[in-house]
Amino acid sequence: MSKNMGYALLAGLAAVVVLVSGAVFVGAGVRGAAPDTAAPRGGENAAPASSGAWVGTWSASPASAEPNAPDGYPDASLRNVVHTSVGGSAARVRFSNLFGTRPLTITHATLALAAEPSSPAAAPGSMRRLTFGDRNEVTVPVGSAVTSDAVRLNVPAAADLLVTLYSPNGSGAVTHHPHARQTSYLARGDRAADTTGVPYTEQTTHWRHVTAVDVWTNETEAAVVALGDSITDGITSSPGANHRWTDFLADRLRTERGAPRYSVLNQGISGNRVLLDASPTDPKNGPSALNRLERDVLSRTGAEVLVVQLGINDLIKTPQQTDPRRIVDGLERITQHAHRRGLRVIGATLTPFGGHRRHNARLEAVRQQVNEQIRRGGVFDAVVDFDAALRDPAAPQRLLPVYDSGDHLHPSDSGYRAMAGAVDLDLLKGFSPARL
Repeated sequence: MSKNMGYALLAGLAAVVVLVSGAVFVGAGVRGAAPDTAAPRGGENAAPASSGAWVGTWSASPASAEPNAPDGYPDASLRNVVHTSVGGSAARVRFSNLFGTRPLTITHATLALAAEPSSPAAAPGSMRRLTFGDRNEVTVPVGSAVTSDAVRLNVPAAADLLVTLYSPNGSGAVTHHPHARQTSYLARGDRAADTTGVPYTEQTTHWRHVTAVDVWTNETEAAVVALGDSITDGITSSPGANHRWTDFLADRLRTERGAPRYSVLNQGISGNRVLLDASPTDPKNGPSALNRLERDVLSRTGAEVLVVQLGINDLIKTPQQTDPRRIVDGLERITQHAHRRGLRVIGATLTPFGGHRRHNARLEAVRQQVNEQIRRGGVFDAVVDFDAALRDPAAPQRLLPVYDSGDHLHPSDSGYRAMAGAVDLDLLKGFSPARL
């Protein structure tokens, strides 16, 4: 059986389960602002009554306004393809107008299982209309976000979902995540309920307006959130393959015996730094990790563990940060903020980039000093040594060739797999806070 045939069978079976489920339902209503402990109610916008909790299964950080689309996409349907890390019996979706210049009016939004990986077609019987406080439309103010009501849908782990929104007006600037490494789609007119995928003739490598999908589940305890730069964003991973290091980590958590039951949320932004916001002339690198911590980590549904992979861009981007103490201080502040919200923090060493055009002896010395302080302890609760996992033993300032995507900075698919393999899953459990 081919991979696509197997996926189609999985999606079809999941849809059938949803259609035939006749379990007892609870009556507690759920809204976008409802507490995470509230159970979904009955009907299509609901899930079977059971113990469980809301946990994020997928997310992406809004990075900036999409260039070359100053008026947004009026009278167009935006179909985002996103990949789950864990499954559940109901789902809700978060839409953002963070970088919009006008209110975003969504008059039709849907959620469905993809018929095949990366396909704009929906699995039979899986299309669900999303509502907002029981209304079919919602207006998202400039700088704001909204979460849909819950819909009953048997969401599998490691599956592609179709999140579609239609706006008659557009929002001006479009809030987007530019380096999705996933093909999404656009159709003209209101095609949000289309299941065939035929009208979706325009493709994009961005995620537009959608920033999170949560599932109601009793199979997952909490979420691991990865805060990082382009290495976490997976900018050199194979498109459509879900080969970011966070994807490989999610695979391990699903399949390895004794692994903690966590979802994985990727909050990487390419070019992101610990200390400085993106330049106004190059806004796609996003606000600094310190400035986006609340938005992208601490507010994620079910967040319990934070993995921090940051620091390289503080070294190589102008103005370059050559004081290792300042970088370490910034990382410590991230840990302090996360501790106040009860998160365990695992920090990564800075990975090799020898051979990259911006590498030099001075920056290499700073990298080594930052890594020495991270390994010594006291910066994070625990350490994952991505430097040791990826470096070439014969030339430690460089990536091992098989792990090098070719630019001497970003890993290959094999490198991303090695990063996930370097995470000691036992470190994700328990809580022994660092002494900062």
